[in-house]
Formats: sequence, C-alpha cells, structure tokens
Amino acid sequence: MIDQARIEVAVRMILEAIGEDPAREGLVETPRRVAEMYAELFGGLHEDPREWLRGGFAEEHREMVVLRDLPFYSMCEHHFLPFYGVAHVGYIPEGRVAGISKIARALDTLSRRPQLQERLTSQLADVLEEALQPAGVGVILEAAHLCMIMRGVKKPGSLIVTLAARGAFTRPEIHQKFLALVRKNQPT
Repeated sequence: MIDQARIEVAVRMILEAIGEDPAREGLVETPRRVAEMYAELFGGLHEDPREWLRGGFAEEHREMVVLRDLPFYSMCEHHFLPFYGVAHVGYIPEGRVAGISKIARALDTLSRRPQLQERLTSQLADVLEEALQPAGVGVILEAAHLCMIMRGVKKPGSLIVTLAARGAFTRPEIHQKFLALVRKNQPT
C-alpha cells in the first residue's frame, strides 16, 4: 500500500530543499494533501486491471467494437508530471463482449501508476487480449505531456500518439477500418 506518512515527510523535505518554509500558513497542509493525492493517483499500483474484465457477456457479435475518446490521466515516471489525453480501443469479440465501462476502468487502473505512454498502450492491449480472448485488439492513445509542455522543450499543443495492435488488428484491412472509425468526425 501507499505509505502516506513517508510521502508527507518527503514533501516537507522537498519544500525545504527549494527554499520554502513548510510551516508557512499556505504550505502547512501541503504535505498531507500531496500524500492523499499520490494515494489516489497511484492507486492502480495495487489493483489488477484484468479484474474489471472478468465476466462479460456471452454474445455472438463478431464485428468490431470501438470505444472512442475515453479520457485518461497518468503520471510520467521520468518527471512525475502528468500526461493526459484520450484512448481509442477496439476489439473483435469471439463469443464474449465486455461491459464498456469495464474497459474504461481497466484503462483507469493502468493509468494510475507511474507510466510511460508506450507501456500504457501495450499494457491495455495485452490486458484486453488476455481477459477477453478476442479475435483482435487495437489501442490508440493520444496524449499531451506536461514534461514537454511546461518544462524542457516547452512545446504546447504537441501530442504523442501510440498504437498497439494484436491479432486481427495487425491485418491491414482491419487496421485501416479501426483507424477510420477512430478518425470519424475528426478533422483530417
């Protein structure tokens, strides 16, 4: 579990290290607030995303299912700054479909860990493939990274796009159909 008391001590030390007074009125509660925030932001470390996908529904639908524009928020493990954006998830069922909210919950669980966008994309595809055993899975993440926007190269408006394809989604015709469904109603 997340040791909030240790986080509070560490935040006090950081405040002192940057030249701030942790006893200043505006900062007195900051270590506790940051510890509570980290417990929430990193709660996915102690959850199994596959648990959300257990079950599902027997269904003979064997055509592509796509969830577009699922918001997600994560924390870059390199700088501990947020990255956030949307996920597009597609799969082709093989006799079972997942509750769509369960896919969003699996994404949230994986997002609430120190992450890399590339890893998050692959992890979500792998979890969906393992739990649902579909004919194929496709995952696209589009995200803005504050480590590129507010520090370093300072490139606001830039997005990182990552893709993971499994099974049937590696076939060009399925891959193109998925991309077309994700792009629908979006400027080209």
